[in-house]
Amino acid sequence: MLGAVDQGLITALLALGVFLTFRILNFADLTVDGSFTAGTATSAILVFNGASPVLALAAGCIAGALAGGVTGLLHTKAHIDPLLASILVMLAMYSINTHILWLGKDGVKRSTVSLLGMKTVFTPLIQHRLRGSWTSVGLIAVGVVVVVILINWILSTKYGLAIMATGDNPGMASASGINIDTAKIVALMISNGLVGLSGATWAQYNGTSAIGDGTGMILIGLASVILGNAIFGTRFLWLATIGVVVGSVLYRLVIFYALSWPFVDNSDMKLMSAILVVLALVLSQWKGAQAMVTKLSPWRTKNAPEPMTVAPNQFSPFAEADAAAQVVASGLPSDVRPD
Repeated sequence: MLGAVDQGLITALLALGVFLTFRILNFADLTVDGSFTAGTATSAILVFNGASPVLALAAGCIAGALAGGVTGLLHTKAHIDPLLASILVMLAMYSINTHILWLGKDGVKRSTVSLLGMKTVFTPLIQHRLRGSWTSVGLIAVGVVVVVILINWILSTKYGLAIMATGDNPGMASASGINIDTAKIVALMISNGLVGLSGATWAQYNGTSAIGDGTGMILIGLASVILGNAIFGTRFLWLATIGVVVGSVLYRLVIFYALSWPFVDNSDMKLMSAILVVLALVLSQWKGAQAMVTKLSPWRTKNAPEPMTVAPNQFSPFAEADAAAQVVASGLPSDVRPD
């Protein structure tokens, strides 16, 4: 189970990237499947060739960011629909990622790179048999918390507010002097950079990278965002980002327990992911579930009670002054007096 929590925390980085595009930028970005594999392939091939594991993580992040930047350029400069632009980049990344996996020092053209016996950032944990333990959960959680704090800080800056304004109302943002094209490109690069970092960490955690690693990852990101926002709401940005992390962990735990059923096989994981997303979407739109979450969640906006009305006291020494104040507030002429 703790191994599933580890994986949930790693994919939380991917979910945070999806949160930035779908919730903040309001951009339907399917580049995720390609940028995640770019992160896994870049990280794995660098470690395979003897590079520093930390450098490999940074390179995976950069690879994902570049993929997101291309999507942004196709949309803003070539004026291609966001969904179509991201699909085109996702398709192109399949070939690019294949060539990345071919860059091994042995010159072999392969679709899978194994890091067995290679030094990764998780090697100390593996040597002490601490991978999939509370120690690994705590260490990965610290890294995720740092990323969450960084994202909240970025979105609280002037440029972050410009990105949020672009996603909320592009026309008004442009009229306010914001370069919405640049805002979209930067947001997509940050988003897919997080996805690439998630992929790079995933490859070193599992000790392998394959060309199909990113297939269906957009579903995982969407499920995490939907689950997290349904539980924590979207009233506060910092709670929304924490909710995304919690949603990612819950998603992995649900998949973990579902795969333990005797009639469910590992090949059914994508089907389980799709079913979970459908259920999350249906429940998030069900009024009964929304009412229950509103009652249970202390962060949701509650319906404010109606203000109490107090009957006027004609015997009060301030009754005449109160009546005059009501006349002024109602806009009646000063010579008109209530009966």
